This record gives sequence, structure tokens and C-alpha cells, in this order.
Amino acid sequence: MIIHVWPMPDSRSYAKLHCGHIIMDAVIGKNGVTPHKHEGDMATPVGQFTLRKVYYRADRTARPYSVLPTEALKPDDGWCDDPTSEVYNQHITLPNASRHEDLWREDDLYNLVIVIGYNDTPALPGKGSAIFMHLQRPDRTPTEGCIALTEQDLRTVLQSGATAIVIHDCPYP
Repeated sequence: MIIHVWPMPDSRSYAKLHCGHIIMDAVIGKNGVTPHKHEGDMATPVGQFTLRKVYYRADRTARPYSVLPTEALKPDDGWCDDPTSEVYNQHITLPNASRHEDLWREDDLYNLVIVIGYNDTPALPGKGSAIFMHLQRPDRTPTEGCIALTEQDLRTVLQSGATAIVIHDCPYP
């Protein structure tokens, strides 16, 4: 199944996600969507992408049902966002000298994470990294380029059997 995300016409950082016949409120990048993604632009990339893998915090939430490979996070899990690194836009084990994002966070955003296959076959330096579907902040503030949903909605996406996502550049119909 392919899920679809459309930006809302009246807000750069809000979107609608269609999962079959279910429509969900989503939060996207602070600067909306872009067909020309680059590292640090705070925008969500436009295109069709494979959903690669699910990570979850076993100490905070139950293992989700998914057709995707699923793995419990560990405190030393990270994601490289350093365009000069050989492991750019890849899962890494910490400590690591490259600039990176910790996947084991103090807040709840990464209690449940789907890795979106953006810029990863191969990863082109500077074209953007760590594009995930993850949990929303309670105040629904924008992401740095990811797609954020409530935990219930993210679990619904996983239970649907979704394996790909289309992020549209035209406003919600």
C-alpha cells in the first residue's frame, strides 16, 4: 500500500496524510515541501519513497505490528547527518565522530519511527538525511523535514501494510 501526504494550502508545516480511506493530520517541515531538498533546509522532500524500517523504544511503547523490518532502539543508536562522512544518511552506532542525531531521545518523538528511503541509494552528500515518520510534539510544532503523526495514527499506518509514501508538492485537494 502507498500512503500520500499533501501540504495544507494555508500552512507551510501542516499536511494531510491519506492511508487508504483514513485521513490523518500530519506535521511536516517548518519550510513546507520541496522538490530540491538539501541538508538543513527544514523542508520535507517531494517524491515517492520506500518505507525502509521501523524503530521503537521498547522501554516506552509496545512493539508495533508492521510488514516492515522492525527493531527495538538501543541507547547507542544514531543517524549520521554529516555530508562529509562515509556513513552519511545511515544508521550508526554511537559514539561516532561524524555529526549525527541521537535516536535514543529524552523526549518522545522517536518512541516510534519509520525510516523513509530518501537519498539513500546511494546517499548524495548534502541532499538531505534522516527523513523519518515519527511522533508529533504535543504542541504540533514543525519538524526539520520529517513527517510527524500521533502515535495512534503512526500505528494505523504501520498496521495498514504501507510500504511506500508519496509526498506531493501541490496543496491538499
